[in-house]
Amino acid sequence: MKIMQVTVQVGRAETASAEVLVLTHCEGEGLAKQDAALLDRALGGALRKLVQSKEFEGKANEVLLYHTQGTVPAKRLVLVGLGKKSEVTLETIRQAMGSAAKRVHQAKVESFAVVLPTVMPAGMSWVEVAQAMVEGAILGSYQFTVYRSEAASGQDVAGMKILILQKDQLRQVSEGVRRGVATAEATVFVRDLCNHPSNILTPTRVAKEAKTIAKAEGITIKILEQKEMERLGMGALLGVARGSQEPPKFIILEYNGAKKKDERPVVLVGKTITFDTGGISLKPAENMEHMKADMTGGAEVLASIRAAARLKLPLRLISILPVAENMPGGRAMKPGDIVKTLSGKTVEVQNTDAEGRLILADGLAYAMRYKPAALIDIATLTGACVVALGQFAIGMFGTDQALKEQVRKSGQKAGERVWEMPLWEEYFEQLKSDVADMRNIGGRGGGMITAALFLSKFVGDCPWVHLDIASTDWSERERAYIPKGPTAIGTRLLVQYLIDRSL
Repeated sequence: MKIMQVTVQVGRAETASAEVLVLTHCEGEGLAKQDAALLDRALGGALRKLVQSKEFEGKANEVLLYHTQGTVPAKRLVLVGLGKKSEVTLETIRQAMGSAAKRVHQAKVESFAVVLPTVMPAGMSWVEVAQAMVEGAILGSYQFTVYRSEAASGQDVAGMKILILQKDQLRQVSEGVRRGVATAEATVFVRDLCNHPSNILTPTRVAKEAKTIAKAEGITIKILEQKEMERLGMGALLGVARGSQEPPKFIILEYNGAKKKDERPVVLVGKTITFDTGGISLKPAENMEHMKADMTGGAEVLASIRAAARLKLPLRLISILPVAENMPGGRAMKPGDIVKTLSGKTVEVQNTDAEGRLILADGLAYAMRYKPAALIDIATLTGACVVALGQFAIGMFGTDQALKEQVRKSGQKAGERVWEMPLWEEYFEQLKSDVADMRNIGGRGGGMITAALFLSKFVGDCPWVHLDIASTDWSERERAYIPKGPTAIGTRLLVQYLIDRSL
């Protein structure tokens, strides 16, 4: 998908020339208090009649298309609701713009203009509002048509113009656009990677994508091949990869925009299983095709470092991707096998479908070499997360209160909310093994917690947060700016955290 070009211009709704002009409106509010007042006068009171007749009420994500019949320079209007004025948030605005962008696409036009809302969410600046608008519009327009033999209906919306009333808003809105485009680009990149089938997106292809990003963005890259992993002792990652014909990769990317040479880095580690059959502990056939997206975490840390470089954030960032395919081949790891991790700890593998925590064990142990100022791992880790939290919350665990609070606030701002779960040592009793240091599953009870507790044994004492995105990475239905299928939820949270940390 080609990312739409976003510009900012001083202008008024009633004089703006556009194929489509998007206006936001709050439920129960009169036009006189909002952007539409002068435009309504130019239209002879047409908008007022629409509101009074309740043909358009301004409810959240309500959309109406109106043809102006040449009465104003804009050929069509799209009215989109924000809901009640007192309840408007960045997420409300983001969803409204996603809904509007879908309607603009249906109108088969190349570009549209949108008036900056006059309603400001509490405590937010024009930077955050503009960022949310851009994210919603770009992500609401998302389509994946790479493998369709027939061209998709309609055309991509190529351009979006944000109209501002005052010149002194220009700097903040332009910065919001810059952040919004970079964040939306990162999300689109992740969705694309997750939509590719696993016969295309192999560990080797992931490495190729990482090399392309490193070359374009001035990021340094190091890729460990199988022999190097064997030499280092990455027995957990290598164990998972044994059943596949596809060789594993261990990818390390580094971006350094820090002002201090000796600044400790933020390290992101992402689970990158390009397809997960469950291995010898084979998954049921139903919905197994979703397992092409079991590399979402890795794709997100890859996209995050690209966004950080594009935004020129003043920090040092390292992204680590342990990459493998989990297959039930003749050499595959078996239940009861014992693997020795990079940290030296041994693990009894009681279920080969609990492979994500194994590859992350080696990824996190390697991350400790950088003495991170903050360490965040993100993974489609447990079915238990889906059971516990459903599809609207990311499971969060961590060892550092300040880091957890930073991640929570960034998630709230990004519309990708986290919910903290307990990381209590009592649960480790379920992971004790008779023959090794620990086992890789702890039974049905508290499955998300025992998985996180397993990972905690490989992070030392550095500030660490674990994000389980198994509940949010795939959607069974289309929403305002979330497509059916891979969602890339978690990407904008990570990028927002990096932005917030840089301020």
